[in-house]
Amino acid sequence: MNAQTDIFPKITDDGLEQLRRRTGKLITGSLEPWCHEATRDNIRHYAHGIGDDNPLWCDPDYAAKSRFGTIVAPPSFLFACDRIVSGYVGGLSGVHAMWAGADWTWHEPVLRNDEITTEARLKDLIEHQTRFAGRAIQQIYHVDFFKQDGTKVAEADSWCFRTDRDEARERGTKYKEVKARAPEPYTDAQLEAFYDLYAKEEVRGSTPRYWEDVSEGDDLPKMAKGPMTVTGFIAYAQGWGGLYIRANKLNWRQITAHPGLGIKNRFGVPDCPERVHWEDEFAHMVGTPGAYDYGPERCSWLTHHMTNWMGDDGFLRKASCKIRRHNPVGDMLVISGKVTRKFVEYGRHLVEIEQAAHNQHDELSVLGSGVVELPSRAG
Repeated sequence: MNAQTDIFPKITDDGLEQLRRRTGKLITGSLEPWCHEATRDNIRHYAHGIGDDNPLWCDPDYAAKSRFGTIVAPPSFLFACDRIVSGYVGGLSGVHAMWAGADWTWHEPVLRNDEITTEARLKDLIEHQTRFAGRAIQQIYHVDFFKQDGTKVAEADSWCFRTDRDEARERGTKYKEVKARAPEPYTDAQLEAFYDLYAKEEVRGSTPRYWEDVSEGDDLPKMAKGPMTVTGFIAYAQGWGGLYIRANKLNWRQITAHPGLGIKNRFGVPDCPERVHWEDEFAHMVGTPGAYDYGPERCSWLTHHMTNWMGDDGFLRKASCKIRRHNPVGDMLVISGKVTRKFVEYGRHLVEIEQAAHNQHDELSVLGSGVVELPSRAG
């Protein structure tokens, strides 16, 4: 894109100071979550939105025979139950927000028809200098998740990076080489090789993976995600809900209440910033190579990788996701993982896993890790 006059609001010291005053305060009046309850359909829509066909999430007859006795929500389903953990950040009106990572801890499974409520607080603001957009602000929130009896089922620290759109578009250097690449359509042979990972994907399911049978250094099976398409991003939004996807009167109400939110499209109509995920034109305006995947979506792919491996009798205790670059339309992603530690803590038999995902150019897309509790042959 040719250089042009800066058109978007900027990060300011005054805006940061006003935002910093909110630190530690309970957030009230935030947007209604996409899912209040973990219904059968809500769980299935989320699982299918990340390409996860585990029958424990989706098949009532299968799940009835599990140790849970009913359908279970995949761990990352909780993204659909709170807007803050998903990247709905306050303050710095009109400044772009990109979801960039989370540290999750799960205490209890979320079962079919559990009702979820949350409490969220701004935890910290950290300034960075980046190749993507120069000055950037990491905006971190802490969110607690409770079910209907008051039991805390999970908690998470989640963060977005706030960036100047004009700076990223005009002067950012992170994607200089990527933007210069000519599109190269995949050959049938390339697609067939990639799809072979889908054909071989194993859902451990009802076959227990015992702690004693796992060794440090074991590799997890590689997992494919992609090739990235707008269709795939929309499939995720159907299960997750999207932050700003609203129609007609509800959209008008949203952009009226938040004047910095609506950004005019080529027809002069204010439209939501979330369209960076399906509209190349706007994605280029914020400095990215093209329409790209959702951050919580990618985090959910990493947890999917671990739940496939651990089986129905395992439990994902912790997971961390740190996004390193965008996945624009056309990218293929391969997730790899390795067992790095085995240990016992408070009577739980635990395994620590490190993950990484690279695209077709072997560029690092995301780093992840997790702690999985496995059944023990000792009981």
